[in-house]
Amino acid sequence: MGYDLHLRVWRGDAAGGDLGDYTVQVEEGEVVLDAIHRLQATQTGDLAVRWNCKAGKCGSCSAEVNGRPRLMCMTRLADFDPAETVTVTPMRGFPVIRDLVTDVSFNYAKAQEVPAFAPTPRDADGKRRMMQEDVERGQEFRKCIECFLCQDTCHVVRDHEENKEAFAGPRFFLRYAELDMHPLDTHDRRQLAQDAAGLGMCNITKCCTEVCPEGIKITDNAIIPMKERVVDRKYDPVVWLGSKIFRRDRRDEVERG
Repeated sequence: MGYDLHLRVWRGDAAGGDLGDYTVQVEEGEVVLDAIHRLQATQTGDLAVRWNCKAGKCGSCSAEVNGRPRLMCMTRLADFDPAETVTVTPMRGFPVIRDLVTDVSFNYAKAQEVPAFAPTPRDADGKRRMMQEDVERGQEFRKCIECFLCQDTCHVVRDHEENKEAFAGPRFFLRYAELDMHPLDTHDRRQLAQDAAGLGMCNITKCCTEVCPEGIKITDNAIIPMKERVVDRKYDPVVWLGSKIFRRDRRDEVERG
């Protein structure tokens, strides 16, 4: 059974904008993206909105619905009272291009800073082997659809634009963790995660985990373990002593020529 949905949508560009009030006919079982499409088709033909699969797998239709970062295609209208006004705005953590479309190029720049997977040499038979439990551990991290909702809700960049240069954000802490925990990878990313990606600036409020549409436990399974790994490397007395001995041995080798 259809009804009239009261919809508020942000319209504007980088220079500024405002919320527009609309009434859209919607049907039972529809999602917010359906309402936006119908608005675009019947009243605002120039409305800019980014979307692709409409199945919660491409991450394109990220926006903020009633102030919460969400995928529009996975936000059911049934979650709201029919008399309620549904407000749709662009992701606040990124610069607006136009209407609901934001410039997320910051994330691609951060992705380029993550060192690529560097595997160990192949075994004698040309294969590489790893334990099944190690395979399963990384499966959760690879569920990420790069909707960047976790990046949008992270207050370290959301409320402090100046932090972006030194802070990669939860999506890329997930990537650092995925690679650092991979048993075949040879690159030690712990220091990079701390120094270049700003891992220490995260105060684990779990806001990124709360908005992840794939249900990835970003904080518990990626960020906190990476923080522990960094601390182990920096403060563990055995590791510290080993590094001192290694540096001394290397110095002696250099001095001997």
